[in-house]
Amino acid sequence: MAGQRKSKQNPIAYQEFGNVDNSQAMARGVADLSPNQQDLRIQATRSGRKGKTVTIITGFQHKPETLNQLLKKLKSQCGSGGTVKDNTLEIQGDHKQKLLETL
Repeated sequence: MAGQRKSKQNPIAYQEFGNVDNSQAMARGVADLSPNQQDLRIQATRSGRKGKTVTIITGFQHKPETLNQLLKKLKSQCGSGGTVKDNTLEIQGDHKQKLLETL
């Protein structure tokens, strides 16, 4: 047993199938769904933001233009800044309750 070596025919230990990023589906013209038809997750986090609280909304299935319009509306309702990153909305501050009522 000590003299046996592992086969090097398949050196791949991990391979990801599929694509988590749904921007390709958005480019094909997927219809925009209302927020109550989507599985949205709202969470407040501080990690990696120097102690500043940010509310993150994930699970959107919209085109980037629609996300920018929605972000503008949510920022004005919360009275804070925000951005769109990788089909997620980030709004500065802890606004979970306001966003739950709005969405």
